[in-house]
Amino acid sequence: MDNLLVIGIILAMMIILLLAGLYIHSVLLASGIIGLILLEGFGILPGLLGNEPFNRVASYTLTTIPLFVLMAQFILQSGLVQDIFYMVHKVSKGKNSLLGILTLIIGGLLGAVSGSGTATSASLGQVAIPELRKHGYSAPLAGAVAASGGSLSGIIPPSIILILYGVATETPVGSLFVGAFIPGILTMLVFIAVMLVYFQLGKKKQHAAQEEMIGEAATQEKVPAIRLIIASVIAVAIVFIIFGGIYTGVFTPTEAGAVGAFVGLIAAFLLGKVNFAFFKTSLIETVKLTGMVMIIMIGAQIFGRFVSLSLLPRRLIELIEPIMDTPVLVLIVISIVLFIMFMFIEGAAVILMSIPVVLPIIQELQVDILWFGVFVSVICTIGLITPPVGLSVYAVAGVSGINSGSIFRLTTVFALVAMAVVTGLMIAFPGLATWLPNSM
Repeated sequence: MDNLLVIGIILAMMIILLLAGLYIHSVLLASGIIGLILLEGFGILPGLLGNEPFNRVASYTLTTIPLFVLMAQFILQSGLVQDIFYMVHKVSKGKNSLLGILTLIIGGLLGAVSGSGTATSASLGQVAIPELRKHGYSAPLAGAVAASGGSLSGIIPPSIILILYGVATETPVGSLFVGAFIPGILTMLVFIAVMLVYFQLGKKKQHAAQEEMIGEAATQEKVPAIRLIIASVIAVAIVFIIFGGIYTGVFTPTEAGAVGAFVGLIAAFLLGKVNFAFFKTSLIETVKLTGMVMIIMIGAQIFGRFVSLSLLPRRLIELIEPIMDTPVLVLIVISIVLFIMFMFIEGAAVILMSIPVVLPIIQELQVDILWFGVFVSVICTIGLITPPVGLSVYAVAGVSGINSGSIFRLTTVFALVAMAVVTGLMIAFPGLATWLPNSM
């Protein structure tokens, strides 16, 4: 069967299956297998479905994922998030705009130690939204601040997106982590700027917003000073271990995950949270998230083989040949396509299904692979807060009771401004992502 016809059939099938509500790993696996059968016949399947799926996920680099997820769970279950936000509230007392700024910064720091946008957003939704509402933030804006803060885990290391990109492209994960630091801070600053604009515009309605306060979570329990000291020391220690250890070369990203998980366990022990339920919840959530990523990787590997055999990347290069002499224009087109994909499909799946198609184009343009990985992670961060599949927004809406549609109306603006500013600056100044890794 003609390659172009097969590509058309498979793309149509993927759209139908996604609209039908099937899980992305099932869609990738089914599309890959059927596409390969149409191209090569049934004879290709025994070798493809034998050892290759196991070999794909039996990677030392991928052990980074469960270790960082376990660290995130230990931190979340220890109550460290609530303690940190209690301190944020005390520091910003009487300064309403400062509370929103600190909430976004805390979201970035939590992303740095958890790697889970959904978990961070849910935690901020539970702890931050009642305080933001008390200080004059409308319900949608409070939800948007929490969701945007949580989404920063897509770019602030250790990001699972960066790990998967590193595995898929054989790019050093430690270099990706370090390269993402400056763009991550830049994305956070853009979110802060948009939040401040919205807050100032809504200041006239501050009194009404306070009267409409959701729930009775107006009074926070006083947290003992010793607990706050322990929480502060541990939070700083974890960030220092991850960034300092990887940057100085003391240990690899995988070892950083193991040390971080150990420190997270010590934190929970010192804060008196270690019990059977603590271990049960932490381990179950770690296995669920890791299993999801591994299944997606197997499906994406089969789909990637189909993409290679169909010569789709070569067809695309031929299609965009007229603009290949203008790399900036090609990158803008690629970023728009990825942005749309991240709006509809979970981030890890987009990375694994798009890399086989996009990477040959990037190599043809002679674009730095590390820079492109950071570039993609910025777009993924934005995808976590855009409809219809903005996971961070749904996490916040679920724990706060705020309508997700009203949050999306604001987070879409956050996303569009960040897309224009951060990706534009990265294209104009590639050193934003490459300077730190080159100095290692």
